[in-house]
Amino acid sequence: MSIASLWSCKNEQKKEVEENAEQAEAVIMEENSGEVKHPADFEVTPIEHASAVFTWDGKVFYIDPVGGAEMYKGQPQPDVVLVTDIHGDHLNNETLNAVITDSTSILAPQAVLDKMEGKAKSLTKVIANGETINWEGFMIEAIPMYNLREEAKQFHTKGRGNGYVISKDSYKVYFSGDTEDIPEMRELKDINKAFVCMNLPYTMTVDKAAEAVLDFAPDQVYPYHFRGQDGMSDVDKFKKLVNAGNPDIEVVMLNWYPNAKK
Repeated sequence: MSIASLWSCKNEQKKEVEENAEQAEAVIMEENSGEVKHPADFEVTPIEHASAVFTWDGKVFYIDPVGGAEMYKGQPQPDVVLVTDIHGDHLNNETLNAVITDSTSILAPQAVLDKMEGKAKSLTKVIANGETINWEGFMIEAIPMYNLREEAKQFHTKGRGNGYVISKDSYKVYFSGDTEDIPEMRELKDINKAFVCMNLPYTMTVDKAAEAVLDFAPDQVYPYHFRGQDGMSDVDKFKKLVNAGNPDIEVVMLNWYPNAKK
């Protein structure tokens, strides 16, 4: 081999090494950039009001299954059920026992367990405000949910019920449960999907819900649990308030009341 050919070969090898190093550095930078990859397999189905089914990484989650077994016809059986509170729009023993299987895990606060009946009670693990449980690779944290207004404190006392943050691979989903714009909500960090309640007199106003969302700034927010004593809350106003305050937050509207009169 001539000197010129040898020199050319060495240059090619050096170039290849440099390119490989650049590619490796780019991968490391991307991994360390903090950018969260949204799971393509996350799918949520609103059932009604506070009840939902979602699938994530092959697991099926039920949130507050009420309304009767017929409401869940056609839905996959739950791997895990999260119950937030004792009220009838969150806990219904007949529905809960109808939709679970012997292998379903149930997480709930102590107050909910105290009111459970049947098979569900034996499948339930208590999780209190501030606690985190590792379930099948998902980190499930119980977030406080309670009322702030004096006239509403009897509806939801601090420590009785749970909101939930479910996370996996740096992706976080938050269900508020029944709450007002409490500090624990406003201080949430790095939430990707937030399901936030707004109905009077039981939880909070549209304005307060929007203020709280602007504080913790999730990537997406889903207004839910918005039927109150005087009908439906103005979720269109909620969307306008959020988008006016931070256009980067996507407000996602789903049909939470399929049986409502048109």
